[in-house]
Amino acid sequence: MTPPSRYHRQQILPGVGPDGQAALRAAHAAIIGVGALGCAVADHLARAGVGRLTLVDRDLVEHTNLQRQTLFTERDAAEALPKAIAARGRLAEVNSEITLVAHIADLSPRNAESLLLQSNPPDLLIDGTDNFETRYLLNDLAVKHAIPFIYGGVVATRGMQTSILPGATPCLRCLFEQPPAPGSQPTCDTAGVLGPAVAIVGACQASDALRVLLGHADRIPPTLLEFDLWEGRRRRIDLAGARRPECPCCGQRRFEFLEARGSEPATSLCGQQAVQVWPNQSPGAGIDLAALAERLLVVGEVESRGYMLRCSLSGEEAEDGTRMVLTIFRDGRAIVKGTGRPERARSIYARYIGA
Repeated sequence: MTPPSRYHRQQILPGVGPDGQAALRAAHAAIIGVGALGCAVADHLARAGVGRLTLVDRDLVEHTNLQRQTLFTERDAAEALPKAIAARGRLAEVNSEITLVAHIADLSPRNAESLLLQSNPPDLLIDGTDNFETRYLLNDLAVKHAIPFIYGGVVATRGMQTSILPGATPCLRCLFEQPPAPGSQPTCDTAGVLGPAVAIVGACQASDALRVLLGHADRIPPTLLEFDLWEGRRRRIDLAGARRPECPCCGQRRFEFLEARGSEPATSLCGQQAVQVWPNQSPGAGIDLAALAERLLVVGEVESRGYMLRCSLSGEEAEDGTRMVLTIFRDGRAIVKGTGRPERARSIYARYIGA
């Protein structure tokens, strides 16, 4: 007797069936940020049989992630694996029938279109980010190329979620024309994150993503979900009349965040005593990690992998009294762990890698 398909319980749902499952198998979703939300959404979509998942993340797994980032294990944290690599490995064990593409990268104006659109563009973009700049960049990308954008955010015990369908719904800049001023909003580092709040937003994002991929985007209500689990509050804000002809993005088609192609500043990473640093100039084909490892042997202990190298700097004391750790990726990006000050991180980068 032939066992039922692994998707049997899903296929008997109204609006799915064999044709819908085939549509999911042919679909491609890009998940930008494989932290708490990205893990939740990726797990749902992989189990649902979405045929191609692209995972983009700049960061490494840490023990403090394990409370809410459900694809990762203690071993991933002990090895400080890149999140995109660790998530790809776990999802491959969940569903060997799908294609998983991992990019250890920080999505930015200079690489967004080439990274996501150059080959096999996605059918939708999913927000798993932890900063407003990348969300506004994704909003520009979505509107410019008419790709649905599934937005979500969680901080402390609160969550928000909506889906942006270019041409049909308001975009992010219709709702919030400019990102909030730096330092004006709580972050996971300052306010914490409740795991169940992540689960709710991630499930809502995954549900909307499946409706889009199954051809039922018209069933997604033009609303913004907002809730606070600790306070027991929940509401849906009607966005039906929120599209603005004067919106800089979807109204006037100015893609200011996508076109800001200057070098990115050093940025502190959410929830860590670490700063990400970009080189002042693109390294072209990438950094020769083997040659750099040889040079760094004189300043500390070096661990080299195919996609990155890590150096514990013997002459640099971190702000907690331990050694500073420098992690460098092939694209020239580095994470300087042991400081929260961008100016010190840039100085470390310049001394040990170059300008």
